[in-house]
Amino acid sequence: MTMDNLKLIGVERHPAGEPGGERGWGGDVVVVTLNRPKVNALNADLLGELAQVAEACIADPPGALVVTGGGRHFAAGAEISDFTDEATRVPLAEAFLASFNALAAVPCPTIAAVNGFALGGGAELAMCCDFRIAGEGAVLGQPEILLGIIPGGGGTQRLARLVGATKAKELILSGTQVPASDALAIGWVDEVVPDDQVLDRAVERAAAYAKGPRVAIRAAKRAITGGLEGSQADGINLEYGLFVGLFDTDDATTGVASFFEHGPGRAHFTGT
Repeated sequence: MTMDNLKLIGVERHPAGEPGGERGWGGDVVVVTLNRPKVNALNADLLGELAQVAEACIADPPGALVVTGGGRHFAAGAEISDFTDEATRVPLAEAFLASFNALAAVPCPTIAAVNGFALGGGAELAMCCDFRIAGEGAVLGQPEILLGIIPGGGGTQRLARLVGATKAKELILSGTQVPASDALAIGWVDEVVPDDQVLDRAVERAAAYAKGPRVAIRAAKRAITGGLEGSQADGINLEYGLFVGLFDTDDATTGVASFFEHGPGRAHFTGT
């Protein structure tokens, strides 16, 4: 897969539990690094490449996926100059929608390792992931309103679901930029670590998920995400169907047998 705006050299795909890579990462973790210096501005080409990666992970899910920004910043937003040209406005908006929807649909756990600025489309990209780990110096914001527009990559919807409608309105209507500590306090990010530990911490958590019962983890993610899209009754029915289906997996057989032999939490799963 040839990429001009993403780095895939950090990809680590190894069987669960086996160490790999110069940093010792393992557990079949895929790491994708945005690579458009200096601030990783999101243009149609980068978004198209990100969509390709996401679609590949949908077709052949790894244990977990980490998205981070190369250099000092995660992504400082869209390539604003593309909005000044009538010929590129709608294609860019469509690229945002396709790319972010694909990333949100990846069935394995996804983690955004947020370094530096995550503004506008950058913040929306981070919110497409299941979890967000931020460096102490990270800053998040949806400043589109200051340009006379609104978030167009899912920000109004995903932010409201993370921090509540009132706080989302406050942030989006003002365009306020929020430091990592404040983002943690309102639930915009899940963890804050020293800046030089962001990627390692994200991959550590990703590898832990990758070593677990992958089919069950993907089922749990699908149940939660799908359940929130409909009524509670529909969600419960979705959960039931997934629950029953898991008893046909090797991991369920292994987990139950290990419980009786060794107690809880000691099973070694194969991901099947």
